[in-house]
Amino acid sequence: MRSVRSKMIAAGLVLGVAGVGAWQLLPGDGNGRGAVRVGTSDVVSSLDPAGAYDAGSWALFSNIYQSLLTIKPGSDAPVPDAAASCGFVGQKLTVYRCELRTDVKFTGGRTITAEDVKYSFDRIKAINSDQGPAPLFNTLESVEAEGRTVTFNLSAGDATFPFKIATGAAAIVDKDKYPAKSLREDGKVDGSGPYALGEYKAGTSAELRPNDSYKGQGKPAHTSVTVKYFKDSEQLDQAWKGHQIDVAHRDMPPTVLAGLNPGLKDTRYQASGGSETRSIVFNVRPGSTAAPLAVRQAVAAVLDRSKVAVEVHKGTVTPLYSLVPAGIAGHSTPFFDAYPTPNVATAKKLFKDAGINSAVHLNLGVNVRGANMPEADELKRQLESTGLFEVTIKPVEQWSDFQKGYAAGEFDAYTIGWIADFPDADNFLAPLVGADSSMNNGFSDKRVDELITRTQSHSERSEAATEFRDLQKLVAQQAPMVPIWQKKDYVMSREDVTGAQYLSDGTGVWRLWELDWL
Repeated sequence: MRSVRSKMIAAGLVLGVAGVGAWQLLPGDGNGRGAVRVGTSDVVSSLDPAGAYDAGSWALFSNIYQSLLTIKPGSDAPVPDAAASCGFVGQKLTVYRCELRTDVKFTGGRTITAEDVKYSFDRIKAINSDQGPAPLFNTLESVEAEGRTVTFNLSAGDATFPFKIATGAAAIVDKDKYPAKSLREDGKVDGSGPYALGEYKAGTSAELRPNDSYKGQGKPAHTSVTVKYFKDSEQLDQAWKGHQIDVAHRDMPPTVLAGLNPGLKDTRYQASGGSETRSIVFNVRPGSTAAPLAVRQAVAAVLDRSKVAVEVHKGTVTPLYSLVPAGIAGHSTPFFDAYPTPNVATAKKLFKDAGINSAVHLNLGVNVRGANMPEADELKRQLESTGLFEVTIKPVEQWSDFQKGYAAGEFDAYTIGWIADFPDADNFLAPLVGADSSMNNGFSDKRVDELITRTQSHSERSEAATEFRDLQKLVAQQAPMVPIWQKKDYVMSREDVTGAQYLSDGTGVWRLWELDWL
């Protein structure tokens, strides 16, 4: 999400809408029908922006906080939100400056200052939470505040920086309410987004009421929203079938998504984007059985992505052969080039050449959610059928426990999904395999970091194509992560709800303020 003044290559995120019908009508005033109920199986790991780098938390942040920039529906270019204007200073892409709007206020009534913005970024770096967004700001060296002006000084040219400050990572917090060196843990929020957070029950629900003082890029919210959090896809599906929710987003069971069609009663749906990915991440720290390169390469050599897509996900996902998904400029297929078909003979040769003479035991960490467990069972079956691996699945119920587990190196490997913070190939590489990556798997490679820096130096993103190809090829050779699939973003809604087609479009913004009753 960037406000780079130069042109940016479109990410090719195409909006596909099925059964539009009533969505084309103008929104009504709700007629006193109460809050729109939105169901999701995503998890909010923290209400503090300095402590969260996950889809569920950022979805909520989109509505209760503001960032300097944001992404409009149907666009891939950042536009001002809490800022009046933003842009690079000079041609080196190392200084980025924003002027704050004069009318933005926290829900408590205090006008947001440049010092609040500086404070928000400084505390992210100071806290440096294992589950926080600090890795996204690897090029941010310092922040200056003067009057209504905020200046970001970068350690290297970074054309992606404007996109980064359009994400939930850059949510502006009240410096008087949030600790400078620790996370806020009182369950309260002081933001300036389209909604104010009312009652919040972790893992259960979030009550959102329109913030009448909101000023920014989004339109004012007209209807209250209740977000309901479900433990898994099956519970979300049951809530939909029982009419306990009016909108469903992330993630219905694969069988439900595969069965969507325009003839369904009281159901509107859209499938947009296609940039959600899922990968196997390997713990490369000394002592992990996945530390030897041959082990990781052997997994890549025998993985049958098509079977995972068909058997587990019922054709609702597409096999993926790079960390950068198809549809994102710069995508290539290095894992297919190296391992075009699942091949046990290739894996056996890798083991032989590395002197590995017995089956390798892998404990595979899995967050129990959606189709993750059936997927893990299929991966175990595939790997063990080669005779080269013994796999123990380690299911983890709570998302926060899962994050802490992989950060602490408790698993030899783990599976994880990734949703774009912004539509650029950089966001599928830098935070995943770059220095101090958010994957916390111990991987570090000087050449990878050099290539990441070079890709970020191009304001014309098409000029980074060669470096992106080289970077993806290097990742496939080192295999700290092995991609499995990519999928579209599905939203389902009732016929009497309007605006659901704008809720999510693969750009990382959750636009609850677009929802209303007909």
